[in-house]
Amino acid sequence: MKKTFLTAAAAIVLGAPRLPAQERRPDTSRLLPEVVVTAHSERALTMPSIEMVRAELNTQPGGTAVVDAEQFKRGRATTLKDALDFAPGVFIQPRFGAEEARISIRGSGIQRTFHGRGIKLLQDGVPLNLADGSFDFQAVEPLATRSIEVYRGANALQFGATTLGGAINFVSLSGHQASPLQARFEYGSFESYHAQLSSGGVFGPFDHYLSLSHSSSDGFREHSQQNHQRLFANFGYRISPELETRFFITAVMTASELPGELTKQQLRDDPRQASRVPAALRSFQPVARFDKVTSNWKRDFELWRIANRTTWQSGVHRFSMNAFWAHKDLDHPILFVIDQVSNDLGMDLRYDNSSDLFGHKNRLTIGLAPTYGVTADNRFANDFGSRGARLSGQQQKAANWDAYLQERFHLTPSVSLVAGGQISYANRENDDHSAGLDRVDNSDTQDYWGYSPKLGVLWEITPEAQAFANVSRSFEPPSFGELSNAVNGGKGLVQLAAQAATTLEFGTRGRHGSVAWDLAYYYAWLDRELLELQVQPGLSQTVNADRTIHQGVEAALDVDVLSGMFTRGGEAIAIGDANGKQRVPRERKQDRLVLRQLYLWNNFHFDDDATFGDNQLPGLPEHYYRAELLYEHPSGIYGGPNAEWVPKRYNVDSAGTEFADTYALLGFKLGYRAWRGFSVFVEAKNLTNETYAATTSVVGTFSGQALFLPGDGRGFYGGLEWRW
Repeated sequence: MKKTFLTAAAAIVLGAPRLPAQERRPDTSRLLPEVVVTAHSERALTMPSIEMVRAELNTQPGGTAVVDAEQFKRGRATTLKDALDFAPGVFIQPRFGAEEARISIRGSGIQRTFHGRGIKLLQDGVPLNLADGSFDFQAVEPLATRSIEVYRGANALQFGATTLGGAINFVSLSGHQASPLQARFEYGSFESYHAQLSSGGVFGPFDHYLSLSHSSSDGFREHSQQNHQRLFANFGYRISPELETRFFITAVMTASELPGELTKQQLRDDPRQASRVPAALRSFQPVARFDKVTSNWKRDFELWRIANRTTWQSGVHRFSMNAFWAHKDLDHPILFVIDQVSNDLGMDLRYDNSSDLFGHKNRLTIGLAPTYGVTADNRFANDFGSRGARLSGQQQKAANWDAYLQERFHLTPSVSLVAGGQISYANRENDDHSAGLDRVDNSDTQDYWGYSPKLGVLWEITPEAQAFANVSRSFEPPSFGELSNAVNGGKGLVQLAAQAATTLEFGTRGRHGSVAWDLAYYYAWLDRELLELQVQPGLSQTVNADRTIHQGVEAALDVDVLSGMFTRGGEAIAIGDANGKQRVPRERKQDRLVLRQLYLWNNFHFDDDATFGDNQLPGLPEHYYRAELLYEHPSGIYGGPNAEWVPKRYNVDSAGTEFADTYALLGFKLGYRAWRGFSVFVEAKNLTNETYAATTSVVGTFSGQALFLPGDGRGFYGGLEWRW
């Protein structure tokens, strides 16, 4: 009751509900007499506030970003593309119109055409990756997310990430921020449903958050149905003012049909079709295995995950311990049926010390992150969608030890130096249990060692603008997806070296007046990049390239084109923060027309390769542009068009003989969003019904293969949300 009363009091003082995008730095020279509002603290030691996260990200001398979930919840919030569309540096495209996506940062996992690799995916700071480095997109629920943190490249060192791409951390709501009761329902084209019911609350030192959700879709294409149920919950307990523990529980049931790739002509003729073999051949094995419908290609799994984060903080000392266990049961019919049961566990021990050093501000971070996973991998013949004869049985074990250290030292009040590094050990062991199946024994073990140093400098030009530069090394051992032999008869694991890269980065971020920007340029020299090449029709194998280059630009620019058109801002007022101790000035709101833009330049190519010369690496467009022009009113009303543009065709084979065509998409969004009560939105996507390839598979040399994955046609979506 006290919390509700104080929330209502704050609403009376502040006026109409405020959208996060409308928060602006006020003119403090015209403050009214101070008004202080105190409310229940939303601060949790184990789950820092968005403001604290932004402050932490601004101490990194490189590309970072935080996405407020209130932004993407103003429209359809079903896929990871919906959530990350305007995250600087992130390229993400759905493969089949739903959660199954292709995601890359700085060309990470550029040729990984299934699942994910090259990025450390986290939920509340705890890894979602399996121990071998691969991850599933369906393990994330955007509606249960409070914010998303993106750490590009070596800026993810604080999570123990060693990969080229960095880390993405999905942060849940806790009882301190969540509504006591919230319900949301979305419906749209292709019989798409997405519903969520959630609740959160605080009871003395205890808080909780619980989210139940369901999403399903018939899909734009034939044989692309999706069906997902997810439970996300966390329970926190403040043992003392300095000590807090929080448990996280995740349960996911997901079923996804896989329609497969099309040839370019099939894409043009009918993008809604699934990959099919001629009708006359569908009754014959093994040809029928290539027919996605007849052989029922799909990817279904159940995931159960328990994690704990315990944090102790006293003065300049902070100690955190994360631990997790995850169990996944996968049923995956493709050319053959993959049956996998995985158990992964790990922990992250981290110590931070923010005491001054030689009279200068300083922060030391030390961490150790071991992970271990065991997977029982059994494979069967795909007998027209059913399991046939057992083909193999293996036990795959992955172990990783990452020890990391980072020092951030302020040379002056405005210039800081960041130095750090990681030592990594990875082991991949495959025990072949296929005795009696008349096949080669693939038992094998491979070990990898790597050292990843980092050196950066950050200059605070003004309180709202920064410039940065850094140089770093990354290390990425292969997952079992790369190590498995594609062709029967291969002995042991594929002999692959770990991918390594040296990356130079510099850029700037900040705000000046009505303009906010985030700009970074990077240049990476890669050794032994893990690339996928076709070894025979329908089968690909990962190899180590010789030398490759990844360079690019990551740019985001928000501009208030017009403001105060119908509602002019007044003088500022000051309110207390959640603890009632700090004065936080805010100006009274006015409407605005804001242009949000995101641009990626992806220049990835071979470096004097014996076969492919300096050809572009296939799989990602060289230029990608996303924009939204949105009118925002302080009452909560918003609306406007958006666009997505790939202005230049890009190759889908390393030889550079086949290309994905250019495309441009147009959409529109309109809605009303409030902190309490009802919110509503309608959204249109691909209004011109463009036929295009959202993304592609890749090969070494094109010879007529089906490689193109169509994007959704014209679609309309709407949603209703109620928060108490």
